[in-house]
Amino acid sequence: MRLADLGLVEKEGRGAGVGAVPPPRSSSRPARFPRWALSGGICPGTRATVLCISKMEADLSGFNIDVPRWDQRTFLGRVKHFLNITDPRTVFVSERELDWAKVMVEKSRMGVVPPGTQVEQLLYAKKLYDSAFHPDTGEKMNVIGRMSFQLPGGMIITGFMLQFYRTMPAVIFWQWVNQSFNALVNYTNRNAASPTSVRQMVLSYFTATTTAVATAVGMNVLTKRAPPLVGRWVPFAAVAAANCVNIPMMRQQELIQGICVKDGNQNEIGHSRRAAAIGITQVVISRITMAAPGMILLPVIMERLEKLHFMQKVKVLHAPLQVMLCGCFLIFMVPVACGLFPQICELPVSYLEPELQDTIKAKYAELVPHVYFNKGL
Repeated sequence: MRLADLGLVEKEGRGAGVGAVPPPRSSSRPARFPRWALSGGICPGTRATVLCISKMEADLSGFNIDVPRWDQRTFLGRVKHFLNITDPRTVFVSERELDWAKVMVEKSRMGVVPPGTQVEQLLYAKKLYDSAFHPDTGEKMNVIGRMSFQLPGGMIITGFMLQFYRTMPAVIFWQWVNQSFNALVNYTNRNAASPTSVRQMVLSYFTATTTAVATAVGMNVLTKRAPPLVGRWVPFAAVAAANCVNIPMMRQQELIQGICVKDGNQNEIGHSRRAAAIGITQVVISRITMAAPGMILLPVIMERLEKLHFMQKVKVLHAPLQVMLCGCFLIFMVPVACGLFPQICELPVSYLEPELQDTIKAKYAELVPHVYFNKGL
């Protein structure tokens, strides 16, 4: 497609350079697209702007909104992907804008996007969609349970857990708050193809909370005579132990009935308990990794800072300081931890249960060497 055909460049004989259509300015962008969210950007220079826009419009027919912008087979590609969709600023996006994003994504999938739509608008819509809607059901997730809320929610809870670790009531209260938050996050980011009953959720919640509180209380008693720094690490030990219980318990239905596995064309071909065990194990490792740097290094930092003369005079600022430092760690650790493993896992058919292998071979012969499943976050 030529630029002249699009009306963006003057035809021969009418002068060189840019045609009658001026390059769009920042102020001309729709109000619903914040500057920071326009991922496509505008090419610098007048001619470059025209070329960039004409290219986006010309290529829109072949644009696949479900193809990740970054290679999900590499760790760096996954980190960039999750850095994009776990952006905490998306938490403050209005419900109306989220609904618009869903409509745009669905229209793009059907190939009926409104005329004049640019790639940067579709990329922004996909960013909002991935941050707020469940990949299995397409339903809007609760705000607190979204991964984009991990930074504001996690920094507050973790900061106070690390600050108020000395008294038993404070330990019990903040471990309960943390596990309540984790239970909601785990349920929200589960593989929704496996339904979970209210009874199972309640049982999982109380089991995980009890484990975390018991671990924290028990280790507090055991470390009373240990150096102060050891006591500061008790919250991390409790969080790690609770994650090993909370996540499998909240997703126990997947371990009992199996997780939905699909072929390369997204056709459901069965349920696998082995796939569920792999996916849940990876999520547990990711969650512990997410918390580890902040909860291990921050106590060391605070132990030294609190010995400084000026810090002893402003003890009231210790808790806010820890919250801020936790936020600094989580800004990087949320996308890094989420990107440790692909969200859509690939598993050889030979690793599945024998009965499922037989079913696949009988129906597809050797045409399906691998299966795919959403491990959740």
